[in-house]
Amino acid sequence: MSDPSIPPQLAQAAPFDDSDPQESAEWRDALASLLQASGPQRVREIMDLLAQAARDPSVGWQPAHGTPYVNTIPAARQPAFPGDLAIEERLASLMRWNALAMVVRANQAHGELGGHIASYASAADLFEVGFNHFFRGGEGRDGGDLVFYQPHSAPGVYARAFLEGRLSEEDLAHYRQEIRARAKGIRGLSSYPHPWLMPDFWQFPTGSMGLGPISSIYQARFMRYLQHRGLLDTSARRVWGVFGDGEMDEPESMSALTLAAREKLDNLIWVVNCNLQRLDGPVRGNGRIIDELETLFSGAGWRVIKLVWGSDWDGLFARDSAGALQRAFARTVDGQFQTFAAKDGRYNREHFFGQDPALAALAQGLTDEQIDRLKRGGHDLVKIFAAYHAAAQTRGQPTVILAQTKKGYGMGEAGQGRMTTHQQKKLERDDLIAFRNRFALPLDDAQTEALAFYRPAADAPEMAYLRARREA
Repeated sequence: MSDPSIPPQLAQAAPFDDSDPQESAEWRDALASLLQASGPQRVREIMDLLAQAARDPSVGWQPAHGTPYVNTIPAARQPAFPGDLAIEERLASLMRWNALAMVVRANQAHGELGGHIASYASAADLFEVGFNHFFRGGEGRDGGDLVFYQPHSAPGVYARAFLEGRLSEEDLAHYRQEIRARAKGIRGLSSYPHPWLMPDFWQFPTGSMGLGPISSIYQARFMRYLQHRGLLDTSARRVWGVFGDGEMDEPESMSALTLAAREKLDNLIWVVNCNLQRLDGPVRGNGRIIDELETLFSGAGWRVIKLVWGSDWDGLFARDSAGALQRAFARTVDGQFQTFAAKDGRYNREHFFGQDPALAALAQGLTDEQIDRLKRGGHDLVKIFAAYHAAAQTRGQPTVILAQTKKGYGMGEAGQGRMTTHQQKKLERDDLIAFRNRFALPLDDAQTEALAFYRPAADAPEMAYLRARREA
């Protein structure tokens, strides 16, 4: 089955205990032949016919509520990444550092100020692909896109504005200190997106949690209202929302999902950052939040795109003809995924890949460091671009992208994947040095310890690229 039109799942063994693998393989081959000979429409007709018969009480078949714990878009169907991957990864690293430095410096000065390091650390790549390739600014004739930002990731948006030259070091140094800044005649930065406090910066308030999701749905609906009545051409504009998985438990987040589908709001795209942690612990420690959200959104009529694993996993999936990875994922809950995120490659080799001989064989050619660096989908710019591109092409329904990430990504032993990381406000010297080394930041030890903000020289390749993408 080398034909790229054939789903790769048809070449793999079942991700469950199969009572007759040979017969199952024959059924998969028959389905592949039907697809090649008669096309996807005929396959859908046959599947609908079989499903109708299988629902008879004598069979008792019920459709699965979700899909396997893998990416919706297989590697063979990814579009080419249009950007400079190395530069974009460096830019994301700089954003992470400046956001971290902003929060830690504020809490060194005033321990009660608060702020969040780990949320943006997990979401930085999701934001950066949006900023570099999809979020269109309002300078054009049509007014551009509208973006609702996860409130706890606001430091990352400030960090990007700093690199763009829209905010100064003084601004960043007065994060969550508006009154103190005003007394000095300078500007302070609000804790979350607050247009009333920063009308020239934020478009929409998104805190408290749940406010952004429901507001984005009604904003997308209003844009369609304007379009349909000839009041304003909004046909090229989209509403994007970047939210957290814990935020989906807010009543406001779920209350208008069916309205968005009923109104066919294909101008609406949500990106749910599934780092598996809420403010005070796991979102679904003994379950899987991505599976739960997939069921809820698909049942409400949304297109669901799962972005679970990064490109480093592609080779493992390609070699996994026995379906061992899917079987392992199916029996792993979020609490275990969190433990794997917090531990190193040696632990993951022993406790994940060591579950059975087939998994161990897949990891045999990998070093512990390579296993430690296996990315989740929400940290892989290529995979993120593929998901966003597919969402932007969707017609007739809203789209949600469920992106798995690691809370506190890159914070190492100080916070990556740990249950306390959401409340992390301060880091010790060794943790800061480790973060710098992890992301190869151009800072010496003294600058790192002093939490110096970093912006490359105006003529640096990163800055030229940043400006070019902003103007594109």
